[in-house]
Amino acid sequence: MGTDSTQGTFPLIRTVGIDGMLVTFAPVLEDRANCAALAFRAAVDAAEWDGVIETATTLTSVHVRFDPLYVPHDAIRGRLEGLLAGRDWMNAPLPDGRRLWTVPVVFGTDLAPQLGEAAAEAGMTEDQAIESLTSQTVRVLTIGFAPGMPYMGPLTPAWDIPRQKALTPKVPEGALVLAIRQVIVFTSETPTGWRHVGQTAFRGFRPEAEEPFALQPGDEMRFTAIGPADLEAIRADNATGMGGAKVEEIA
Repeated sequence: MGTDSTQGTFPLIRTVGIDGMLVTFAPVLEDRANCAALAFRAAVDAAEWDGVIETATTLTSVHVRFDPLYVPHDAIRGRLEGLLAGRDWMNAPLPDGRRLWTVPVVFGTDLAPQLGEAAAEAGMTEDQAIESLTSQTVRVLTIGFAPGMPYMGPLTPAWDIPRQKALTPKVPEGALVLAIRQVIVFTSETPTGWRHVGQTAFRGFRPEAEEPFALQPGDEMRFTAIGPADLEAIRADNATGMGGAKVEEIA
């Protein structure tokens, strides 16, 4: 277990409102803590505890929502403590059922005008930045901010670049944005303080589909570089929202 002088010993269990418990594995984002949260949530779901309504992960935590009229707080806390004691979650393997998505991206051009700025912050040329971003596999760390929107990473340390000092008023759906060793593919048109480095036709939120969120925490993603004409061709035949992406199960 780790410690934090302001919050106690990790993993840390805290009450959230009248019907929630939050299990936190680290006070800040680190890769092992995110993996622990993903593995622990899968274990809670597999346990099928009576009274648990739903679970969700953040970057380093698992939220467990339960019916307090059916099962008391102390009982849920006891179950969580018992599960935590059962293994070293910081070294637990990631759960089964994850998928690898390969997504075509236009890097730079007028479609993603902040590639050069982001590359300079990372100490790279634009070509080096594209090579770096297409050679890495990122994991969906959590879904948040907007429906289906993935926070993905961690990128290599060179990409630990700050957010902008001012907001970009609007980037389109499918924008690939970057900051603090993470990337996001936006699921809707939105303002952002992250730099717009690539553009995709991938729709991560598909309200018309049986499963509206295309991605799930623990999924992985790789990017392939394409040109603007390629993106236009993909957009012309994109009824599924896949945006030219390929998906496969992770063994």
